Amino acid sequence: MERDLVKPALSLGLCIAVGLTLAGYFVARGVESAKSFDRYVTVKGLAEKDVPADLAIWPISFRVMANDLTKLQDLIQKTRSIVQDFLHSAGFETKEISNSPPQITDFEARGGGEEKSNRTYRYMAHVTVLLRTSKVPLVKEAMEKSDKLVQSGVVLSSGEYDSRPQFLFTGLNTIKPAMIEEANINARKAADKFAKDSASHVGAIRKAIQGPFEINDRDSTSQDMKIIRVVTTVDYFLE
Repeated sequence: MERDLVKPALSLGLCIAVGLTLAGYFVARGVESAKSFDRYVTVKGLAEKDVPADLAIWPISFRVMANDLTKLQDLIQKTRSIVQDFLHSAGFETKEISNSPPQITDFEARGGGEEKSNRTYRYMAHVTVLLRTSKVPLVKEAMEKSDKLVQSGVVLSSGEYDSRPQFLFTGLNTIKPAMIEEANINARKAADKFAKDSASHVGAIRKAIQGPFEINDRDSTSQDMKIIRVVTTVDYFLE
């Protein structure tokens, strides 16, 4: 009877021993894997590119004054024609030029007191002729010659914020892939340098985040030149 019980007991003990051994092995491997998972480096990769603006928006604003609305309308039409002729002579097409509705101020309706007695006109119109074109170099040349409008009697409102020209870059989608690739390459270079300094090797990517693309003027005097930037943040495992 005792001999019959020895065999199962030995088998059970052997199974328990093997089980404990395997459990210890897997626990050790799990701890090792966890430590390996914690060994990573976070690096950033920058890509920059200078590009010329490919769209110009130039609002040419001016003012005309008169004492009756009929005269005011005549002045609006006449001055618009002067501005449009100037733009045509600079090389722009009619489809690139549009007119915004005039903003008319009636000073009598606003009252005035002493200011009213010193005023020589009742109405003032603020008018904008808008140029929207891809001919950016021509816009720069025309802006340099805009004093011809003043010589023709156009009272420009160039100091106002809504009259400032804008230079834009619209071709971001065409350069995105190459810039992202460059940023990733630079991130990998940074990871390789870190790994070399720490006697490690760069492994697989743990996590990667692409930052937003930024489009800024290259400098305050070259608004027609843009600098595009993107930064990627990458976690690499270290082996």
